[in-house]
Amino acid sequence: MRFIHDIYSDARQAGRPVFSFEFFTPKTESGDRAIFERTLPALCRLAPSYCSVTYGAGGSTRAKTLQMVERIQLEFGVPAMAHLTCVGSTRDQIVALLDEARSRGISNILALRGDPPEETGRFVRSDGGFEFAHELVTLTRDLGGFSIGVAGFPEGHLECREGKEVDWRRLAAKIGCGARFVITQLFFDNAFFYEFRDYLVGTLGITVPIVPGVIPILSSSQVERFVSLCGATIPSALAGRLNALGDNDADVTEFGIEFATRQCADLLRQGVPGIHFYTLNRTEPTTRIVQNLRGG
Repeated sequence: MRFIHDIYSDARQAGRPVFSFEFFTPKTESGDRAIFERTLPALCRLAPSYCSVTYGAGGSTRAKTLQMVERIQLEFGVPAMAHLTCVGSTRDQIVALLDEARSRGISNILALRGDPPEETGRFVRSDGGFEFAHELVTLTRDLGGFSIGVAGFPEGHLECREGKEVDWRRLAAKIGCGARFVITQLFFDNAFFYEFRDYLVGTLGITVPIVPGVIPILSSSQVERFVSLCGATIPSALAGRLNALGDNDADVTEFGIEFATRQCADLLRQGVPGIHFYTLNRTEPTTRIVQNLRGG
């Protein structure tokens, strides 16, 4: 399968944006059937340039992530990327996972420090493991044969107490270790993304694709949960609209599709290389947003 950094390079030369979709690994057999029998067939009709599959908190889905990425590539012919984290793994275990990924035909990796296990809520370096994502990037680069992406945080990482510019310089260091593209954490105010991009490009001289990650709002409780996890700011106008809609999830979803469409349209006008959609394994919201962006 193609390297993702080549996908972005070719799209830039052709003057078109890259649309990509992220999925999480289902926890049940019925969830597996739903995503492979309904969700993926529907979303792959939109011809995404690639898909990605998350890696559960604490590395809890590592085997299933690779299996799902392999199935997407084999059954749908779409390049897919496996998330890989430092959490709960030694260096040798990570090497074994990357070897397995290569044997399964997986050539794209999103290298992350990762979220801590839910039961502890804090990151602890494993004996013989890594503490920082740049170590994982370096190892993956040295093993060879992978296109490596990393995460970026337009508002700064929650755990970076020194400020967002320090976090952005650390991101630049990950790129220096071998990352070929950046996918951002979700955000709801594009001004944060533009400030982030301008600092990386203008101040730090970063040239790799910087791709905004966008999530469709499905409910007020969903927004509250994601904001608590990643620290994204909810603009006052958005907060007011969500408060007015309350617990009417159907109306919130309709508004969320409209909001994400406007958000993505503005990003595309400002020259982003593409949009990475956090689909939440749902079909309709992402389908309608992409169709809106493509003019129906």
